[in-house]
Amino acid sequence: MRIGSSRHRILPVILVTTALVAAACSSSNSLSSPATPVTSSTAAMIATTTAATTTVPETTIAGFRVRPSARLVAVTGAEPGRSLELLGPSGFESGTVDDLGNLVFREVEPGDGYVVTDTGSTPIQVSESFRVPRLDEIPDPSFYASQKLVAGLNYIEMRDGVTLSAMVRLPGPADEGPYPTVVEYSGYDPANPGEPEPMTGIFTQVGYATVGVNMRGSGCSGGAFDFFSELQTIDGYDIIETIAAQPWVLDNKVGMVGISYPGISQLFVAQTQPPGLEAISPMSVIEDSYRSVVYPGGIYNNGFAKSWGDSRQGSTDAYGQDWVRTQVDQGDTVCEDNQLLRSQNVDLTATAAALAYWTDDPGNRLAPRTFVDKIDVPVFLAGAWQDEQTGSRFATMLGDFTKAPVMQVYLYNGAHADSANPESLARLFEFMDVYVAHRTPKIDPAIRFAAPLLYKSVYGADGLTLPPDRFTSLEEAKAALETDKPVHLLLEMGGNPQSLGGPIPRVEMQFDAWPPPEAEAVTWALASDGRLVSPDSAATDSTSENFTVDVAHSQVVTPAADDDGNEFDNLDWPALEDGKYLSYTTAPFADDMVLAGSGHASLWIQSSADDADLQVTITEIRPDGQEMYVQSGWLRASHRALDPTKSTELLPFHTHTEADAAPLPSGEFTKVDVEVFPVAHVFRAGSRLRLIVDNPGGNRNLWKFEVLPNDGQTITIGIGGATPSELVLPFIAGAEVPAGLPPCPGTRSQPCRPTDTTTGAR
Repeated sequence: MRIGSSRHRILPVILVTTALVAAACSSSNSLSSPATPVTSSTAAMIATTTAATTTVPETTIAGFRVRPSARLVAVTGAEPGRSLELLGPSGFESGTVDDLGNLVFREVEPGDGYVVTDTGSTPIQVSESFRVPRLDEIPDPSFYASQKLVAGLNYIEMRDGVTLSAMVRLPGPADEGPYPTVVEYSGYDPANPGEPEPMTGIFTQVGYATVGVNMRGSGCSGGAFDFFSELQTIDGYDIIETIAAQPWVLDNKVGMVGISYPGISQLFVAQTQPPGLEAISPMSVIEDSYRSVVYPGGIYNNGFAKSWGDSRQGSTDAYGQDWVRTQVDQGDTVCEDNQLLRSQNVDLTATAAALAYWTDDPGNRLAPRTFVDKIDVPVFLAGAWQDEQTGSRFATMLGDFTKAPVMQVYLYNGAHADSANPESLARLFEFMDVYVAHRTPKIDPAIRFAAPLLYKSVYGADGLTLPPDRFTSLEEAKAALETDKPVHLLLEMGGNPQSLGGPIPRVEMQFDAWPPPEAEAVTWALASDGRLVSPDSAATDSTSENFTVDVAHSQVVTPAADDDGNEFDNLDWPALEDGKYLSYTTAPFADDMVLAGSGHASLWIQSSADDADLQVTITEIRPDGQEMYVQSGWLRASHRALDPTKSTELLPFHTHTEADAAPLPSGEFTKVDVEVFPVAHVFRAGSRLRLIVDNPGGNRNLWKFEVLPNDGQTITIGIGGATPSELVLPFIAGAEVPAGLPPCPGTRSQPCRPTDTTTGAR
């Protein structure tokens, strides 16, 4: 909380505090816990800042209402336009009441002796003294057990008194339970009584009780919205404990399910270690809001990241979702009251656009990689390399789940919606049956019968069926999940003859970890004739090549319909324009090789401007004359500083801090390491690998980039000698892969185009 420093602002607060100590007012309009007097220590703390003495002014108990929460104080019912002050042990904060009478103070330090004052009123309005709790103050278990949830829409009370909307769906009468139970928690509309979220709907059909809960500040839930705020995280703890305490919940333990937003939320909730949480299944997630999606390589993603933020902003406004208006029109006064504070929602888009550099706060708070080591329940995780929404950088944190007793990971080429592919979905059912339902995994015959039609409607492909049941007992299933290798690599999704174009792999590989221990770094040097060669064959003399920046290229994006499982079909991968890129290609591979992991292009660059935005792309030049997209990476050159404690031989970890940012020196070559996002791809004998260097854009559906306004900028790459630009990627040799190339196009989220034979694939 900011500390006030000017004498003229502190003096009224001293007077108010002194008056409160003297008067010890007892009546209350506060929403906080029973009032406690402002302590003499608070008055003394402020009194030390000035020697002024004066007559105590007239005061009155405030007509506005105050609700303290961990790190936050909300004021409602105040006079619009008034300036209010929050006074407490660490100083004071001021703010202006909005048109609806609301004001929220954020980042408030915990402590006793806080008051909110309107010192401009006559008499001065003062709230009763209240306490701001710590984040780790957990209610007694009786608080959770006292709340009774029934089938239908409920409201779960949080520890600060805010209520969250929760839709309960039971597979039968409550008194015929208990039932295995899963929770879906997000800022979408999981509590919508009329339409369950995808994973909620699926688990409802396979005999689970499901509870969809809207985050604080969304749907019919109370409070103000703030993207993955600390309050939303501890709300998750309260949600899990309240649901787990219900008599219809099997073993008073629940699992969590969900793709994307409700998948990511599981990581935030699980770090709080609620005792009632049994297992989680995060799918299509991120490891770091900044690095994964909003600022890949330090460049603002004004495509998907911005559009998603805009969408969340609108839907979390008061009555921002149609079902909320319907609920209120039907007489739900709790839902109606819970809309009141939405005018204090944080502007997600504006906040994201302003975070051009990494800061530990909010950076670490919004980066699951910094806290997944606290998760102590079994984890099932799935994600796609070419995910057009959340990207693939989530894979860099897979080794950080050090407390999870069991972990099963499914990785594949494909789109955001491919988390529900038949293989992953069947294994998810197994996982939840073992760790939440405690029963022998078995897919209901009715679900198995309906799957091909449902998959056809989602993915537009025939032949998609759920794999057969694998186990005959719970013990057998549990032993397999806990002894099998945890990382499952599903390669060449879309290339299986069973369902060409559908999300079924041609081959599956298993590993003990990610990145696979079997993968070894392979380094190529860039050569001036467009080749990638062994470093031993690199030129001893320095040469250079350049390309021209085309800013319009950064805005090339193919719009796709929301929730279109086949959005990859809409990919428009335009041909490159001469002079606007550089490319380098290996000799044909002599053996089949599997690329598996993160990598980087270490480029020595010089620029006609003092900064540069770079994109590197890995493709496969196939013997059949087609070029297939594999993966990309991005970097703003001024963000080139690395954290040596987090960087590895294959993964450069950029600090992205303002303190480390530096312009490119004029007239000099400077080394920059451009990260290649995690990926897995088979390069068969006869294929070649191509590295393309240009400015960002044109190869990731839904992503655009707010690049530097340097149209026509010349970027020069140094080659050989004192400027040994290189490409470093991890490969597994000797892996058995199916013979023959996968379909192109048709391999999911990996578009193809004819090889540019006129320039030798340069």
